[in-house]
Amino acid sequence: MTTSVHGPGPAEEAAGPPSRSPAPPRSRRALVAGSVGNFIEWYEFGVYGYFATVIAATFFTPEGGSEAEALVRTYASFALAFFFRPVGAALFGRIGDRVGRRPTLILVVLLMTAATTLIGLLPSYATIGAAAPWLLTLLRIVQGLSAGGEFGGAVALMTEFAPPGRRGLYGAWQSFTVALGLLGGAGVAALLATVLTGAQLGAWGWRVPFLLTLPMGLAALWLRLRLEETPSFRRRPGPAATTGAGGAGGAAAAPVGETVRAVALGAGRLMGWSAAGYTFLVVLPSYLQSVLDATFRQALIATVLANAGFAAAILPAGALSDRLGRRAVMVSGAVVAAVAAFPLLDLLQDPGAPAAAKGLAVCAAGAVVGLMAGPGPAMLAEMFPTRVRYTGLGLAYALASAVFSGCAGLIITEAVARTGDVDIPAYYVAVTCAVSALALATLRGDDHRRALRA
Repeated sequence: MTTSVHGPGPAEEAAGPPSRSPAPPRSRRALVAGSVGNFIEWYEFGVYGYFATVIAATFFTPEGGSEAEALVRTYASFALAFFFRPVGAALFGRIGDRVGRRPTLILVVLLMTAATTLIGLLPSYATIGAAAPWLLTLLRIVQGLSAGGEFGGAVALMTEFAPPGRRGLYGAWQSFTVALGLLGGAGVAALLATVLTGAQLGAWGWRVPFLLTLPMGLAALWLRLRLEETPSFRRRPGPAATTGAGGAGGAAAAPVGETVRAVALGAGRLMGWSAAGYTFLVVLPSYLQSVLDATFRQALIATVLANAGFAAAILPAGALSDRLGRRAVMVSGAVVAAVAAFPLLDLLQDPGAPAAAKGLAVCAAGAVVGLMAGPGPAMLAEMFPTRVRYTGLGLAYALASAVFSGCAGLIITEAVARTGDVDIPAYYVAVTCAVSALALATLRGDDHRRALRA
């Protein structure tokens, strides 16, 4: 049985096959408006990861500092933004559960766009000295706050507008735009690495992907301004109905303890997705360069292939979870990732292995992560009632991201440096995915057939 903050009630459907109906125009608009903001968020986070070595040299290398120290500081800044995600999830989730999904999503896309654009304009360490890394870190904090508010709102928007029987597919678009964002960031980085010299890339080329966020953010703002509020939020119990068991509306508020337990369990269920996703899709370029002596272009090509496999698997996995259930699809992904982590790394470390085999392997690794990422958003939405959904699912995701995604680069880089063990990424993925599989096994098999909780 799944742990949730609200037991089965009259709002739930009978556990029969979910009916499917054509998506109305407002559902499609919600899908696009939720997706575009999420794309921007992950495009930027991907770009930061792909240009980690360049950013390290630009902002974190004072005279006399080593490249390894600078890279660790860059990943520390990367991790710091992730640790502000739970704060953003709690802050904006509370606003979104009280005021509405639409106005909150407008606010978070404005903050994300402004912070990312300003990163592209920041002066370097050579220009303003120690203020440069501090300003970069401040902007990363703002990004972390807004990103924390983005996920919960986007998933609530997509799943609450989803037609019957398509919640897994609609929620999967959140993960799909993660893949598109990371793939878009990798594509832009690869293009710049191809057309610019190393000196040009380090001097100004790395700024271009950050500045491209401005027009994308304006497009996202326009789309969200045209949104309606979700049907679930409009039908939610009023304040009097959530004050307690004796409230005028007759509906008790979700107990805080149950909400906290559901958030913790949700984070555990996402652990494997977060760890494997960032290891294979974002940290891989720096690992290939610093540990396996790959070139910047080779590392980016590998990352593009991994993200292509990830993107290709997400929507089919979400749709499959609407038929087979979230548990079957997500447990399969976590188990395969845990089992395949060491063979994958052994193949990448083998200098005699054909390049085509390595490319196919990283593409398959991305696809395995997609099996977890596709059904993941709908799985989280089904764990919380409407009045705490934005906050609850946002916090669960943000906590998993902060600990297992944001720290992936820092943990792997530092552990490899201290131990000399180049298999550290495989240990990290195998352990987290094994634990995640156990948490996912507690899911109820028929959650995909039930209506979202009121």
